[in-house]
Parts: sequence; structure tokens; C-alpha cells
Amino acid sequence: MSRKQKNNIYSVKSRWKWYLGLAGLFIVLLSLAYTYYLSRKIQVEERHKVQHIALAIQSLQDTVSYLTLVTKILDDNLTTPLILVNDRGGIDQGKNFGKGKESDTLFLRKELNKIIKNGGKPFVVSDQYNTQFIYYKQSRLLTQLNYMPFIQLLLISAFIMLGYLAFSAARETEQNLVWVGMAKETAHQLGTPITAIVAWIEHLKMVNPEDEMTQNIVQELRKDVTRLELIAERFSKVGSTPDLVPTNLTEELQKVIDYMRARSPKRMKFSLNAEKEEIIGDINAPLFDWVIENLIRNALDAMQGQGSIDTELKLRENRIIITISDTGKGIPGGKLKTIFNPGYTTKTRGWGLGLSLSKRIIESYHSGKIFVKSSIVGKGTTFEIDLPLHKE
Repeated sequence: MSRKQKNNIYSVKSRWKWYLGLAGLFIVLLSLAYTYYLSRKIQVEERHKVQHIALAIQSLQDTVSYLTLVTKILDDNLTTPLILVNDRGGIDQGKNFGKGKESDTLFLRKELNKIIKNGGKPFVVSDQYNTQFIYYKQSRLLTQLNYMPFIQLLLISAFIMLGYLAFSAARETEQNLVWVGMAKETAHQLGTPITAIVAWIEHLKMVNPEDEMTQNIVQELRKDVTRLELIAERFSKVGSTPDLVPTNLTEELQKVIDYMRARSPKRMKFSLNAEKEEIIGDINAPLFDWVIENLIRNALDAMQGQGSIDTELKLRENRIIITISDTGKGIPGGKLKTIFNPGYTTKTRGWGLGLSLSKRIIESYHSGKIFVKSSIVGKGTTFEIDLPLHKE
């Protein structure tokens, strides 16, 4: 798979997130609009119902029939809250406000004031002896209907979130199994040729033990083989619970920087600025060194043989902060969220696994964090590693 194809995977994935988000928003807006339509329709019907009640009462001339009908209508109405007010402003009766509240004059007065404050207009019912005003408010059913879209949104969001977390956990578990299997298989495959190379080195040492040049070459070969053994050891530790040992990070960083400096172009400048000569952190040295080497190697690739790499080590409360800054070409803002994804690379032949493995090593094994602190295109990038301080 080409670099363009690998990076395009994350672009397509990001676009699909936006598409799904917009689709979800459309569904929510449609639900809100339909619920609003239903609530307005029910509201109109409730008003018509109360109006019909008023007209029916108004049509009666007999006082006894009038009072009987008023009582019956109020008793038969089970949904719309009503307040019956006489011509002196007193409250005669309330209905559908809840058990125990319909006889509470103070409560009914507060509800009446709310209805009037919200612009509620009464229906006037009168005969030759009585004048009454029927005030009403929207029913509980209508109120519940108004809240329904938000309840739906909450439930759907909770369902989507739980589904996302479940699938993410399953995907991460599967990805971890792939990482572990690939790493251990790589370590296994490296073991056989490394053993053979060690045997050949010992053979070369014995072929011409007096030749200084031959012995120097053999010595350099031995260094490279030692390096290969270290790489195989690192791969074998992926997936296993690493042994974290209290280590002076000032010395450890200096060792890695010296190693990378010896294998970098002469025009590259390296520096280490440590707050203290001894800052102790619990690390697995082979894995930690691999992360630092990977960050420096990426910086070297970004600078194409000329520039500076500055490493800073300091304390922040009970945390150890390591920053590695380069003067390379920088990372575009739109790529900052995907650089730690497996397969992301800017190199023609890169696999895009370095930063992903670095993140796993720092976060899963060392209980730390690694992220891009800042990056400016054309000026450089700064990575930050946050690790817990060793506790005595």
C-alpha cells in the first residue's frame, strides 16, 4: 500500500465521521420539527375543546342545568388543566393539577398567575346570574411531548456512545493482538540470522587474529550485532509486562543522544538541557530508548541532514517532562490527530508504525503520555513525553 493510499484511509474515515454526524443532526432536527408540529396541533385542539365547553355552557339558560353541566364537564376532563374563576376573581375550582393540589387555593392562585403572565386568555361563560372565566394550560401529555425529542436525543446519544466504546474496545483489543503477534514473530525471525552472524564474527576473529584492520571490522560488526540483539529484545517485550526499573533519565537520554549523534550527518546539532543531573523515573530502558530513537530518527528525516534537535528534561510537580524539538519541515495542522495511527507515514518506504508503537510503549507500559506539543510548517515540531516521577 502506498503512502498516499495509507494516509487517504484516515481522510476518508474523518469524512465519514462528519457525514454520520450530519445525518444524526438531520434526524434530530426532523424529530424536533415533527414533535413541534404535533404539539402545536394538540395545543389548537385543546383550545378548541375548552372553547366548545364554554359554548356548551353558554347555551344553557337554566341555572341548575348550568351548574350541573359545569361540574360534569370539569369531572369528565382528565387531561387539560382548568381553573374556574368567578366574576369576583375568586377561584371556584381547579382540575387536573394533580392529587391534593386541586383544593390548594394558594397553589391554584400561583398557577393562575402563571397562565395570565404567559398571555393566557380565558373563555368567558355567563348567564343572567353568573359570569365565570375558564383558564387553561397545556396538558401534561403536551408538556411531555415537548420534552420527548430531548429524551430521544439523550437515549440515542447514550446508545451511540456505548456502541462506540464497545466497538472501540474490541478494535483496540484486536489491534493489540496483531501488534503482539507481529512483534513476537519478528523477534523470532531475527533470532536465527543473528545467531548465525555471531558465529561468523567469531570465525572471522580467528581467521586472522594478527590483522588490526580485520579486528577493527570485526569489532564494528559486533556492535551492529549487539544492536540487532537489542532490537530483537525490544520486539520480544511488546505484549509482555515490562520490568520498570528506577533509572536516571538524564544519563539515559544522554546515552541515546550520543548514539544517534554518532550515526547522524555532521551538520546536525544535538543538545540536552536537563533541569537536574539526576531525575529518576521508572522505565524499561530498551523500550524507552527505542521511543527516543524513533522521535530523533523522524526529526532527522524531516530535516534532511541539516538542523538541530534539542531535548529538554524537567520536572513539573510529580511528573517528568521530556520535550524533543527539531527544526524540520513541521506537520500540517490537519494531520496532527492521525500521526499516531498505524500506517500513517510521510516516508516513501515507511510502514507508519513508529509513532504508533511509541504511543503504545509510553502510555500502556509506562503510564505516561506522548503528544505533539507544537508544530509549525516550515519551522519545526516539538513532541512532549509526560512520565510519572519515581516514588521512593
